[in-house]
Amino acid sequence: MRGRNSVGTAAVAGAAALVAGLVQSANAGEPAAAGAKGAPTGITTISTGWTIPWGTSWMPDGSTALVTERNSFKVFKVTPAGARTQVGAVPNSQTTGGEGGLMGVAVDPDWASNHYVYFMHTSSDGNRIARMTYDGSTLKDYKALLQGIKKNKYHNGGRLAFGPDGYLYATTGDAQTGSNAQDKNSLNGKILRMTKDGKPAPGNPFNNYVFSMGHRNPQGIAFDPQGRLWEAELGQSSKDELNLIKAGKNYGWPTCEGNCSVAGMTNPKKTWSVSDASPSGVAIVDGAVYMAALKGERLWQIPINAGNENVGTAKAFYVGTYGRLRAVTKVPGANQLWLSTTNADGNGGEPAGSDKIFRVTIG
Repeated sequence: MRGRNSVGTAAVAGAAALVAGLVQSANAGEPAAAGAKGAPTGITTISTGWTIPWGTSWMPDGSTALVTERNSFKVFKVTPAGARTQVGAVPNSQTTGGEGGLMGVAVDPDWASNHYVYFMHTSSDGNRIARMTYDGSTLKDYKALLQGIKKNKYHNGGRLAFGPDGYLYATTGDAQTGSNAQDKNSLNGKILRMTKDGKPAPGNPFNNYVFSMGHRNPQGIAFDPQGRLWEAELGQSSKDELNLIKAGKNYGWPTCEGNCSVAGMTNPKKTWSVSDASPSGVAIVDGAVYMAALKGERLWQIPINAGNENVGTAKAFYVGTYGRLRAVTKVPGANQLWLSTTNADGNGGEPAGSDKIFRVTIG
């Protein structure tokens, strides 16, 4: 069995009960569960030879995507057909011997005018959010925007995404110290919201970088067409979570794992056993959240509703077929996803160069 190093977020709602329903598993081509949106109808391998591809971010015009490799610190541009070219590496990066390294990447929505690209990576002094310039072929001009995010072997978070408000959102893990997640003044166990110059975004609920708190190891964030922020989070030993994130809300860790009735804590919208999920990236296509699972070795589809905060019956695809699934990213202008593996991460049992990127078509 493949191992798991850690069991272990803009707009989201108050406490929400789990939606009851049978969780089904299926392979592509089987009919969708009742109430589900369009299901994956095809999967194609577009790029091979990777070693722990961690983050993916498309250029605004959809011409190429940037993909990071966690342990090599390299950054590649990849065409829609899968051809890749290294465009540089992120300086001052190092691994933690576990889950740290070069993680998330986010291309500035205004890249055409400023040429900015943002990275989250581990360094000697902790985890950092940094900015570089990218002219379409070469990365340069490294600048650390936010330092002092505690690192540890595991629980480093690492995902970056721009919100519809133009601010940069980042997920941070608790650095294996649960109390960090409940400390409003700690950068750890949080979703952070910041300006492009690395300052706390105006209107943040605690007048610092913190947007939401009480997170253990969040590794997936995505905004839906209504501007709501969805987040996937690795639990410890019993429950992984899909959360709908709102400013200033407390999502429970370490007081709660999964649902609980403690005053002031916001419940997840959906939970899974850690063996079925261990979620990393999330993306939203055609009215559903798609959530990549590491230990669970599957792609989860969770229908969401534009008019309310309920979620539908979750359904699993590609169960055990491709191994540990790390990043899932919407392809611009298409009902398609890019889905990457990290079977060479020490838990998947595969050698360097064995990881792949797939294109998934949503019917």
